[in-house]
Amino acid sequence: MKTKLLIVIYIFMYSLLSPTFHADQTASVPFQNSLPFQIPEDQIRPLLNMTSLALQEHLVSKLVQNVTWESLIRRKKMAVGVVDLRDLNDIKYASVNGNKMMYAASLPKLAILLGAAQALENGSLQETEQVLHDMRIMISKSDNEAATRMIDRIGFDQIEQTLCDPRYELYDIKRGGGLWVGKRYAKTGKRHGDPMYNISHGATVTQVCRFYYLLAMGKLVSWDRSKQMLDIMVAPEIHHKFVNSFDRLAPEATVYRKSGTWKNYHADSALIWGPVWRRYIVVGLVEDSRGEEILRELIPTIEQVLLENSGETKL
Repeated sequence: MKTKLLIVIYIFMYSLLSPTFHADQTASVPFQNSLPFQIPEDQIRPLLNMTSLALQEHLVSKLVQNVTWESLIRRKKMAVGVVDLRDLNDIKYASVNGNKMMYAASLPKLAILLGAAQALENGSLQETEQVLHDMRIMISKSDNEAATRMIDRIGFDQIEQTLCDPRYELYDIKRGGGLWVGKRYAKTGKRHGDPMYNISHGATVTQVCRFYYLLAMGKLVSWDRSKQMLDIMVAPEIHHKFVNSFDRLAPEATVYRKSGTWKNYHADSALIWGPVWRRYIVVGLVEDSRGEEILRELIPTIEQVLLENSGETKL
């Protein structure tokens, strides 16, 4: 009874908070097999306009079948977001606790990556071999020293301005905050917590999903810079959490990814690309000692939700 009530509450709240999307049948987007997509500006729709109540209902229903997950979700200690990219004319988005900002450890190094790409584009950061190397290893290996060097090169002000830029709004007070980096990944240095919750390294699944979506659309900084960031994020070198599951379920898939871990805080995010039907974004944030295991187990459930939501049932 409690589980059914939770599902009803989530669906009702989601219907109130999420805009309804009606596809424009006159502006069909052709199938594309590479990233970033090459889509005319006027055909790129805001992700939150593509929320799907059907996908939302299916996602919540599946997640709360797990007693542990249901408890974490109810206590707002677990957040999940998913974007179905299989049909560019019918992209679907759904989330649970989507606007709940949580400590996300190294996952917000995505914000440093974006700040660096913007600084390279503006000319305020020189594109040297060392800079490009640090951008790569702070993502692929989650190297804290490289991330700290990048923060020192760019500055917190530049990173914050980029996150809050009206083109991106990856940190947005109206939507519960979002991506935030307010401390070097080192023991020294001042701390600049986010304006809403004073979190030093934070994220919401909604804004991380939007980061990947804008990246896939070639809309972060520019198409070329988006391509550069995707090239940096591909082939992660840490094989735990989501990647552990992808290694088993889809070893031939291309994975763009950033994760984070600190004490009981576990975060992961990925854009998975093929083979066959796998084209989706998934983000998970968990505050629990079992977080690594939970995020590993989340991927088969997400894939089942996507397949069943499209009328398929076989992994």
